[in-house]
Amino acid sequence: MQLREMFGAPTASGDRLTSELAPDDDPDSPGDRYQVIKGRLHLRLVQQFDLNALDAMTPERLRQEIGRMTERLLLEEPVALNEIERRHLIRDIQHEMMGFGPLELLMADPTVSDILVNAWHQIYVERHGKLELTPVTFQDEAHLMRIIDKIVSRVGRRVDESSPMVDARLPDGSRVNVAIAPVAIDGAMMSIRRFSQVPLKMDKLTSAALQSLTPAMALFLEGLVRAKVNLLISGGTGSGKTTLLNILSGYISPGERVVTIEDAAELQLQQPHVVRLETRPANVEGQGEINQRALVRNALRMRPDRIVIGEVRGAEALDMLQAMNTGHEGSMTTIHANTPRDALSRLENMMAMAGLPGRAARQQMASAIAVVVQTLRLTDGRRKITSIEEITGMEGEVISSQEIFRFRQTGIGPQGVVLGHFVASGVRPRLMERLLAFGVKLPDDLFEPGRRPDWEDAA
Repeated sequence: MQLREMFGAPTASGDRLTSELAPDDDPDSPGDRYQVIKGRLHLRLVQQFDLNALDAMTPERLRQEIGRMTERLLLEEPVALNEIERRHLIRDIQHEMMGFGPLELLMADPTVSDILVNAWHQIYVERHGKLELTPVTFQDEAHLMRIIDKIVSRVGRRVDESSPMVDARLPDGSRVNVAIAPVAIDGAMMSIRRFSQVPLKMDKLTSAALQSLTPAMALFLEGLVRAKVNLLISGGTGSGKTTLLNILSGYISPGERVVTIEDAAELQLQQPHVVRLETRPANVEGQGEINQRALVRNALRMRPDRIVIGEVRGAEALDMLQAMNTGHEGSMTTIHANTPRDALSRLENMMAMAGLPGRAARQQMASAIAVVVQTLRLTDGRRKITSIEEITGMEGEVISSQEIFRFRQTGIGPQGVVLGHFVASGVRPRLMERLLAFGVKLPDDLFEPGRRPDWEDAA
């Protein structure tokens, strides 16, 4: 990327950013004054930088150079700033020129899982499953659009009136969705789904702090992955489907070749032999689109041991299930649904889009999918695996199944905390023979209804 694009020079839409502050145009508040000074320094830096000479600089060296030049320009400013204001100003200009402007501080906060920009002056974040309004704002609509252009251009995407919606990803794997006018009525909007630099492990989910599932459930899921059982992870938005998919993929043998297919690459597989594929939207002329179905078909020619689809949304569901049935066992995908039964219904509708209706579709699903794992974000913001359901075949026109584990909600406690506990149904899965064939041995009492996790015993 050209440094001029990365720096995102201020546009002419903001008069205070493109001219010296006149004596009779003094801002009304300290916040306005700060923004005017920052904008003026940003413009002067872009004008004075020798961009060609800076192309070879490392990011850290470039950050130091921006700080040094900002210090020098501040000496020429006819304004008085204390030491704290100077440090903040230098930091903000570095973020503006190299990062994502006002969002940079939110991106650096490990407790923030989602950043939701509703408008240039209104930014929410999600912390620990709860939404909260932040004091962070952009300077104006043009400032927000400049940051949006910087984000999408880094991954070869574009956003304008002819293509007002776009999905992209950040270098750290975070997922970005943008909508601008004319589809966004109140101005440009952006949502960023954050992903941890250090991927979560299963022991974190089973800890007393999170209690997303019990150790017995975790042990069962690990066995399913090692035994190359086809899994469908179902759940609503923000329920932890992708997080769980990442964790389960960690149990795949390093000797297997894994092909991942996503709309916007966000999976963080740890295996050494991973091939990542990503869809491509159509160009301005409406040509050149590469959808998930085309990538699934192409993946079958790439000698994969397993195929992992970030999320099935359409006709690619048929190709995915056919791959599961033709030598690519142990494949996994996610789907948006509120219950395991809803997930199967949605999958059937997707297969009808591909031209396979009714009973034939249900037979394909019953043959390909062995287990449906349901995730849920509770009203208190916590995420849990609420059901692990085994598909047992067809009974007449209906897919039959049996629940192995589930979370039973019993009420709401103080401060809105959801009360409940995990229970095993007591049913021994039909998959146990397959697990034993793959050398996976589980404790005999794993599926007993009375088995309780350590944190419940402590309570």
